[in-house]
Amino acid sequence: MEGYIIPFFAAVLISLIATPLVKIFAVKVGAIDIPKDERRIHKKPMPLMGGLAIYIGVVVSSLIFLPMERTLISILLGATLILISGIIDDIKGMSPRLKLLFQVAAGLILIFGGIKVDFVTNPFSSNYVLLYLKWFSIPITLFWIVGITNTVNLIDGLDGLACGVAAISSISLMLVAEKFGHNDVTILSAVVAGACLGFLPFNFNPAKIFMGDTGALLLGFMLAAISIEGVMKSVATIAVVVPILILGVPIFDTTFAIFRRLLSGQSVATADKGHLHHRLLNKGFSQKQTVLILYGLSAIFGAFAVIVAKANSKQAVYLSVLLFVAAILFALKLGMFTNKEK
Repeated sequence: MEGYIIPFFAAVLISLIATPLVKIFAVKVGAIDIPKDERRIHKKPMPLMGGLAIYIGVVVSSLIFLPMERTLISILLGATLILISGIIDDIKGMSPRLKLLFQVAAGLILIFGGIKVDFVTNPFSSNYVLLYLKWFSIPITLFWIVGITNTVNLIDGLDGLACGVAAISSISLMLVAEKFGHNDVTILSAVVAGACLGFLPFNFNPAKIFMGDTGALLLGFMLAAISIEGVMKSVATIAVVVPILILGVPIFDTTFAIFRRLLSGQSVATADKGHLHHRLLNKGFSQKQTVLILYGLSAIFGAFAVIVAKANSKQAVYLSVLLFVAAILFALKLGMFTNKEK
């Protein structure tokens, strides 16, 4: 692990130094979130675009500690495109369709850079039987990239929530990538985690700056890319399940939101106050308590993913299914499939 400690702390330091400067810049360019509806938890205007500090931490650290080869270049180019879309949205707003076009373009950059889901492994096979996706790999990869990019954005509803969950997910991906022998991806995961943790002191409740779409979309994109390169390209039997576990909190929250809106006859793009953090707040937990609970859930998912990745067996698949069932029961308990506040 010694080879990942220095890049990790470098990213922490760079992000920590950059955040106050980004805050000043955000105020000057008018990237301010003014609470104007009941879905927003904060009550006073707050600078946005804090994700720019995370981006600086990731890019600078990556350029220092990673070789400039095709994979890294494609990730950084795609991340830059996502960053640009987030900055525009944080300053003056952007239509969902235009944001989607940016995300698809960034995903295509990854695909042309060789980062795509080429095959899936049969988890019930004892000899690593692979199903090659051929041309299906492009739409499947785009679906994963766009989906994960937006799931992180959807949980960005409380101070420090998305940033902390992304940091925990990055650490989990780092441990799994190291297990699979993907050294460069392990370092990149450490860098992303470090950049998040360097920003978190300014973003945790009470927040001094929000990371905005600039940060939420960026982190979702980075996690999507890392999970493909560091986990899904492995022939391990559990390779398909591991990234879903690691990103369990945003994935399940988004999945429940889609079903909830469909069951109530609403568009899946309709915003509501039915996300996990809203449900926990309705149960009487404070903002800090809610965020810490979701940190804990994310850590449980991540730890479980690391364990099953090392187990690499049919039993690991069955255990994962049990965890998924437990997550669904937890969601039912919170009333995640209805619009009724509980």
